[in-house]
Amino acid sequence: MRIPLSMIVLVGAVAVAGCSQKGLRDIRKTGTGPDEFLVLPSKPLSEPGDYSSLPTPTPGGTNITDVTPQADAVAALGGKASALVPGQGVPSADLALVSASSRYGVSPGVRQELAEEDAKFLKRKRITGRIRLFPVDRYEQIYAKQTLDPFDVNDQFRRAGVATPSAPPPSGE
Repeated sequence: MRIPLSMIVLVGAVAVAGCSQKGLRDIRKTGTGPDEFLVLPSKPLSEPGDYSSLPTPTPGGTNITDVTPQADAVAALGGKASALVPGQGVPSADLALVSASSRYGVSPGVRQELAEEDAKFLKRKRITGRIRLFPVDRYEQIYAKQTLDPFDVNDQFRRAGVATPSAPPPSGE
């Protein structure tokens, strides 16, 4: 019994394609498991300077090691995290920061709008590229036209007279 050459090539291509590693760049949902981006690490345990200043423990209450992303973001942007009170709006000390960041207008539904536009964009791109003989990095392929070349941008700023930091040479030079 002879096995046709085309059958050997097909089996070989399937075997090679099964050996690839997609890594974290595969942008499709891979299953119904938990979302690893919803898991927040807790703050490191630390010993207080004075044990008498600790609040009384309450069941279901907060802990000093609980994650506070809003307060952490305010502190990272230069505001006072201690002034952030839930439901009280923006502290007066941070009004200048908020007005500077919203000087070009604020769209309240910007996240939902961007998610919808990106879903439409991905749907259009996926229609044209569903069949591939060899595995490719779909993220790089889909968003290639929206990616900036950092070396080209750096050169543009230098030609415009803007002081730029030194950059490492492009790989391969």
